[in-house]
Amino acid sequence: MLKPMQRAAESHEPRLLRLARRIQALAQTGLTYAEGPYDRERYAELQDLAAELMAMQCDTPLTVIHGLFSSQTGYATPKVDVRAGVFREGQVLLVQEDEDACWTLPGGWADVNESPSQAACREVREEAGLEVQAVKLAMLLDRSMHPHQPPFPFHVYKLFFVCRAVAGEPRPGPGLRAAAFFALDRLPPLSLTRVLPGQIHRLYEHVCQPALPTDYD
Repeated sequence: MLKPMQRAAESHEPRLLRLARRIQALAQTGLTYAEGPYDRERYAELQDLAAELMAMQCDTPLTVIHGLFSSQTGYATPKVDVRAGVFREGQVLLVQEDEDACWTLPGGWADVNESPSQAACREVREEAGLEVQAVKLAMLLDRSMHPHQPPFPFHVYKLFFVCRAVAGEPRPGPGLRAAAFFALDRLPPLSLTRVLPGQIHRLYEHVCQPALPTDYD
């Protein structure tokens, strides 16, 4: 029997990366509300410093990070990533990313004007060709509190839904190589930036024990 997912006590990310992310968030919010040109100059400099610190912690070029940070506007808040756990006869539905040739649960960023469960169902339809119904929010996790690799420039909340297949058979959507069901003890190489093995196994525990409370953090 698998143990319940342990609540993370601290971040798995380097402290310097977390500080860079916090500085970027403060700079972004400051640029949004600053009224005078001098304040805006100071916040813009903070954003540049945050980009340099971030570049020291990852393989992403500084120019790319500058572009990512400068494109963010408004009050800085965490981004929302939704993932769908679709199971059939003890097997889990996975899609193979073209980017790294590794596999993950169907999912991605939530879109504006759709609920989290709607986002999860849409991702399954677009990425794997199945119509599904979300039946439970099993996990709401802070990405930084779990050993995802590589680190991500922005703060991310990951929502994992248990979904029930309604119609269709697996077929990959645009930008994906394949979609298929896999036995839990024979998972293919996973895209660890998107999903971890323990998260998939914990989702299946929620399938087997529907009364389990939602895991968080």
